[in-house]
Amino acid sequence: MSIVLFVGLLYYIIPFGTGINSFLHRKVRRAPHENYKGGLLLNILLVAPETKKHRKKPLFVPFPQASLTLLAALTPPGHTVQIVDERIREIDYDGPYDLVGITAMTATAFGAYAVADEFRKRGKKVVLGGIHPTAIPDEALRHADSVVIGEAEGLWEKVIEDTERGTLQPFYRREDLPSLDGLPHSRLDLLGRGYLLKNVFQTTRGCPHGCGFCSVSVFNGRKYRHRPVEDVVAEVRENRSRFVGFLDDNIVGNPHYAKELFRALIPLRKKWVSQGTVKMAQDEDLIDLAQKSGCISLFVGFESVNEKNLNEMHKSFNPVEKYRQLIGNFHRHRIMIVGSFVFGFDDDDPSVFPDTMKFIEETKIDFGMFNILTPLPGTEVFEKFKNENRIFSYDWSHYDFTHVVYHPAKMTAEELQRGNNEMYRKFYTMPNILKRTLRNWRYTGYYFPSSLYYNWVSRHPHSIDEK
Repeated sequence: MSIVLFVGLLYYIIPFGTGINSFLHRKVRRAPHENYKGGLLLNILLVAPETKKHRKKPLFVPFPQASLTLLAALTPPGHTVQIVDERIREIDYDGPYDLVGITAMTATAFGAYAVADEFRKRGKKVVLGGIHPTAIPDEALRHADSVVIGEAEGLWEKVIEDTERGTLQPFYRREDLPSLDGLPHSRLDLLGRGYLLKNVFQTTRGCPHGCGFCSVSVFNGRKYRHRPVEDVVAEVRENRSRFVGFLDDNIVGNPHYAKELFRALIPLRKKWVSQGTVKMAQDEDLIDLAQKSGCISLFVGFESVNEKNLNEMHKSFNPVEKYRQLIGNFHRHRIMIVGSFVFGFDDDDPSVFPDTMKFIEETKIDFGMFNILTPLPGTEVFEKFKNENRIFSYDWSHYDFTHVVYHPAKMTAEELQRGNNEMYRKFYTMPNILKRTLRNWRYTGYYFPSSLYYNWVSRHPHSIDEK
């Protein structure tokens, strides 16, 4: 699980009209590069698709699709680049675009394909990329002129060059993972309003753990790669916001690097959120530096309070017997915990829900993220469930961690769906929210609005579609 899942569920927040669309519909033309070779100047549209169409756009979404602001930065000077987040604004399918780039996770794959099909009807060149097209590139190519497989650095520039020449290839892939040294600063200036956390950065990629349900190591590799600390600090320093986020899957995966980064962040006096591991609290120097550098909240993937489940998913590095002690250490350092839990492992029966709620209440976890085990394409769980004929839905829009798409081992699909819905309902009652807000009074402006959203989520439960 990642921090993306935590704020990712802030997707359907308060509806509103489209009054800010004119502000968001900005086009930024950079000055031509001095070494530009005279090729076509392209009008490029980068799209973050929504999962499903909605009658009204939301007021806010959690944060921007970080890959698109980086793609915009990687685009050679001279081209026009525009970013459209379909979650908060409509797409102009009749715009004068020469190239349309669309990123897709599994939950947004059908939405991405629909956008791609509409542009291709109009004769536009479309490129698909992201985790889902990387996992199933042949499926993605049915809706695109080209598919970028894996991370885009070094490939996106080639896509643009080939588009200029009229020689766009069906697939672009690289044999190795790109270095993170010298990455350009993400084009956050191309984003408009509408994000709860707009100013997001990345310090690392990759994860060595290879958890059976997670696609991170499949897409980003099983080795930590780091941006130079000085590059990260320079990018954060030039950003005027006092509140930023690091979209790393584990910002403390390399403790030595993390300590160096935190020391360098201290003079900037920023407040920040990210994702770490519960074991971080075993290193007193590390957690102390995190607090001093401005950390106020960490997303922590506990996943399960059942040791057998963690062993099955190759996450035995989570010390269940030490959870209470380590959570207490986070709180002593005034760091709120966003606890992520996954239901539906093969050793889970209906008792997993009251057992988990009891644990959360005893340890005073600040936010609860409750997820249904989802067999994402490319993962070990997907292959296992597919081979066992347990997957009953391949509607990718339901692969959002809130819908059951397979038959669990020790409970029915209906029990799993209902149990997950109930966890949200019980945890995010107004009395519980007020009690936890008083406990986290230092961060009321951050904690209370987010909790109100989850109260709204709890009152809009999901159901199963077994068509």
